[in-house]
Amino acid sequence: MDEVATLEVDIVATGLGWPEGPTVLPDGRVVIVESYRSQLTAIDGDGTARQFAYVAGAPNACVLGSDGLLYVCQNGGTTGPWRAAEMTTPSIQRVAEGGKPEILLTEIAGIRLNGPNDLVFAPGGRLIFSDPGTYNPGNPDPSYIFAVNPDGSAQIAVGFDEPTFPNGVAIEADGSIVWGESYTGRVKRQRPDGSVEDLGRLPGANPIPDGLKVGADGRLYVTDIAANGIHVLKPDGAAEGFFLCGKATTNCVFSGDILWVTNAGVLATGSDPSFGGTLCCVHVPGGGGPTHYGRIDGRKS
Repeated sequence: MDEVATLEVDIVATGLGWPEGPTVLPDGRVVIVESYRSQLTAIDGDGTARQFAYVAGAPNACVLGSDGLLYVCQNGGTTGPWRAAEMTTPSIQRVAEGGKPEILLTEIAGIRLNGPNDLVFAPGGRLIFSDPGTYNPGNPDPSYIFAVNPDGSAQIAVGFDEPTFPNGVAIEADGSIVWGESYTGRVKRQRPDGSVEDLGRLPGANPIPDGLKVGADGRLYVTDIAANGIHVLKPDGAAEGFFLCGKATTNCVFSGDILWVTNAGVLATGSDPSFGGTLCCVHVPGGGGPTHYGRIDGRKS
């Protein structure tokens, strides 16, 4: 894929406080989370950013539901050593524009959530999300990927024998769950039959995969917060290319053939917030895979 190195990255918005987990609304606005502002932020086509909803803590990602509401991974209020002014319970939240967040889940199967990170709706309406806890390789929280059914019942979707910090999650055409592991630098896949495939370690001396999306052709687009860009992998995990996006690239989302990308602008090594993050866009030939939508109608553990 020779065109990877020549993909043109355009900056759309600046001044963002640890932007992550973007989703695209029907009216074309891109909604991101700003962890340092404890809010969801909507960005217009001209780059104007406005508060969409205040959710407290530190939201890590959001996704649009079929009910028109946004479902949010709320880690509770941490970004590295930084702590939010208003800490809250790690949870899955749901919120409307200008509304107050509703907490849907704080535990699953008796396991309290440590810090939900990324989420995606699967075909059939299941909500899949990663729960790696706080990023702390020296004293890691347990790692989980959970699934929430439309009726609110939930279960472990992927189990881990040891903490790997499963971060970005995506769904492939056959329903497979794909994720990146920030501690190991690896990308893995769980097939619908439960079998797990190791797709290998990202290139580079110290790769830290964060967000992840699937292209229409099955290619994987994996953000690398340490490398400041996105790795493009073949479906079997073979590295095909890389393109720079911005300092500390965190996550991305497809809208047709446009890939929206968030960059934090700083690594999460300090206790003070930084507002040097950006939202950029990249035209990717062929675009992304289909987007699935769902809603959670109940709350059951």
